[in-house]
Amino acid sequence: MQGNATNTDEYLKTLPEWQQKNLMLFRELVHAASPDISEEIKWGVPVFIRNKKMAFSMGSFKAHTKYNFISNGAELSDNKGLFNNGLESKKSRSIDLQEGQSIDKAALEELIRQAVSKL
Repeated sequence: MQGNATNTDEYLKTLPEWQQKNLMLFRELVHAASPDISEEIKWGVPVFIRNKKMAFSMGSFKAHTKYNFISNGAELSDNKGLFNNGLESKKSRSIDLQEGQSIDKAALEELIRQAVSKL
């Protein structure tokens, strides 16, 4: 069960293939934008930490996966309208993807780079 995972690889291994693909894409882009970022499991989900700040988290739910921009999501310029959840939050924003949905990889990469630059 993913709630008992001690690292991101264990977490991903428990998921359906479509969720693994979505989350592995996010993980890959986060590490490309910030090679020094570290991963931990907090609250049962993978989180990404840089400069002692929680920058991102990602998770799986029955009908969707979620990319969380924790520290500064509300400050980011989302020109492509990728954020579709947490829009009322003063700090964070998130992107939920359901099975079969795709995402503009270049736009996601830009959001991640923006977020990393503000840490």
